[in-house]
Amino acid sequence: MKQDRYELTAEKELMYFEFFSVGEKGHIKKVIEFSETNVDDVYNLAFGDFDENKRKISDTVITNNGDSSKVLATVASSVYAFTAERSKAWVFATGSTRVRTRLYRMGLANNLEEISKDFYVFGLVNDNWVEFKIGEDYEAFLIKRK
Repeated sequence: MKQDRYELTAEKELMYFEFFSVGEKGHIKKVIEFSETNVDDVYNLAFGDFDENKRKISDTVITNNGDSSKVLATVASSVYAFTAERSKAWVFATGSTRVRTRLYRMGLANNLEEISKDFYVFGLVNDNWVEFKIGEDYEAFLIKRK
């Protein structure tokens, strides 16, 4: 993607990524983690602030660091890296709240032309996966590299 993004660090298997959001609230450690699901070749994308006390991702914290576009572009870059190593992988993503799911939908919609060059994008509506269309509301997303 052409958007400005943060530099990622990743572990060897590209299942876990870290970066720092830099903005109004300071330097906030963010984590992106891909995990296997009970469906072959489908991976869940988890993303959020790293909670130092609990030593895990918190996907309920609202950071408001003033850099949401850059953060979403960074998450997207992790999907590019992850799927480059796993050509059969499907990436499942949804927000921890309806508001976050809407934010992800807007990020996909705003970059759909570019994303569609490399990925198939689907949205979940009433328990059915349909091709992602701008202006539609979705409960979750499924992405597969072309």
